[in-house]
Amino acid sequence: MSPSERICSTRPAPPPKHARRKDARPGELLAAALDLFVEKGFAATRTEEVARRAGVSKGTLFLYFASKEELFKAVVRQNISGRFPEWNAEFEAFEGSTAEMLRFFVAAWWARLGCAKASGITKLMLSEADNFPELAAFYQHEVIQPAHELIRRVLQRGVDRGEFAPLDMKYGVYTVLAPLLFLQLLRHSSIACVDDAKTAPPRPEEFLEAQVQAMLDGLRVRPPPFPTDKGPRTP
Repeated sequence: MSPSERICSTRPAPPPKHARRKDARPGELLAAALDLFVEKGFAATRTEEVARRAGVSKGTLFLYFASKEELFKAVVRQNISGRFPEWNAEFEAFEGSTAEMLRFFVAAWWARLGCAKASGITKLMLSEADNFPELAAFYQHEVIQPAHELIRRVLQRGVDRGEFAPLDMKYGVYTVLAPLLFLQLLRHSSIACVDDAKTAPPRPEEFLEAQVQAMLDGLRVRPPPFPTDKGPRTP
């Protein structure tokens, strides 16, 4: 036996095809569920549709996810809330100015989530949360609260470093969130297909740059005005 043959003979055999398929099933189910939740909403999506799109039986789906609610939570964790540790680590490691940080986070949000299919989850929650209070509470805890806290940390960093003027953090957070939510809803709305130069939706990157610049113009610390001499003039 040649050396190359001996090396090949010691390599472990690849797992059987059915084992590889089994390992991939949770991811395939989550991808199919994301597609259907965004296309149809939570209430209208049926578990048998998810299973069929993933190429498995409904019974197989329930081997991995106990209910449609648990399937939805897994979709949110995989695509949104599970990324907050990464985003918070980026906050800790960022070395530039807070203006640069704000620009980076807004651009990264669009590239990683805003233009992705998972951004449709926001529209779903806004339209269906009242009918599913357990999912609304889950989304509040896993997505909304961490998002608010991260934005608050960015703004507070600017205030602490003397780059931003003091502000009401509650409304500062919503000032940052508002254009992001607008783009998410616009992307998943039929109005985004309007073919009219005057009323066509904005280009996302240009829109976000304009919004960030407007935020920074309002946040930046301004030098105090020159004192005005209002005393009596001598002849």
